Amino acid sequence: MKAALWLVVAVLLVALPLLARMAGTPATVGLATQIAIYAIAAMSLNLILGYGGLVSFGHAAFFGLGGYTVGILYQHATDGTDFLGLIPGSSALLVVLPAAMLVAGLGAALIGALSLRTGGIQFIMITLAFAQMLFFLFVSLKTYGGDDGLMMRRRDALPFFDTRDPFGFYWLCLGLCAAWLLVTARIVRSRFGMVIEGLRQNERRMAAMGVPAFRYRLAAFVIAGMGAGLAGALMANYLRFVSPDMMHWTKSGELMMMVILGGVGTLAGPILGAATLVLLESLLAARTEYWQLPLGLVLLAVVLFTHGGLTEAARRLRSALR
Repeated sequence: MKAALWLVVAVLLVALPLLARMAGTPATVGLATQIAIYAIAAMSLNLILGYGGLVSFGHAAFFGLGGYTVGILYQHATDGTDFLGLIPGSSALLVVLPAAMLVAGLGAALIGALSLRTGGIQFIMITLAFAQMLFFLFVSLKTYGGDDGLMMRRRDALPFFDTRDPFGFYWLCLGLCAAWLLVTARIVRSRFGMVIEGLRQNERRMAAMGVPAFRYRLAAFVIAGMGAGLAGALMANYLRFVSPDMMHWTKSGELMMMVILGGVGTLAGPILGAATLVLLESLLAARTEYWQLPLGLVLLAVVLFTHGGLTEAARRLRSALR
């Protein structure tokens, strides 16, 4: 039954651009593209938050690093110059996506190596501090737009594929979202994932068993950073624009809300949370300039009454209907 449901959902998502064209609502494809990108970022955060118990308020730093990697490489490719006089620019998607994941992963390794030596509220504050440091760093980089950000005239190119086509770019983001979901599922069901979850439940017992907690958590932190970097690179291509706002603490808060809204520590939760938050923001903002108030009330109701997010609410509804 569950496999059939997943199959139906997959078919509908693949056919969404065609259905949107038939319904005369092409803007739906843009919203769906944003949902797929944010779902990747939310799933990466959920790996350390839901399964690892690490409440990071600086996850947007890696989202922004991925975006800026794309923007900076594009600018140098356009100017015909090299980054730091060493690294040539590029507007090839097959180059910039791995580069964005690498840069975000290196940033996560550095930040994680320092922040993971703390815990609790100290860990929350130090990840927030690092993210804000990066935010103000890129605000000050006038070479790359400063506070105004960087514009991209066109999306990065992909051989035998038109990334400028909204439908094609949606399918690309959807495919990468599905791939990241499969990667996350493999990770959390592996021995590595069991160790991460064991550290969340009882770190002292795992340490007594000889498990090097710092190494495992750092590895999970780097993987999560790479996922956020991938999402940031896709968002930069979707918007054809990057700015320091991608790294701001409010963006980290949005990603955390997506995870909590959908269901912490579940595979489908971050995807459902990303879809719900993006759709709610779009629908409410179209009706009132004070859309944050009803959005906040909806989020508050979900947190207070579902006790596990929308995933748990759906499970209870399914049980009640049996």
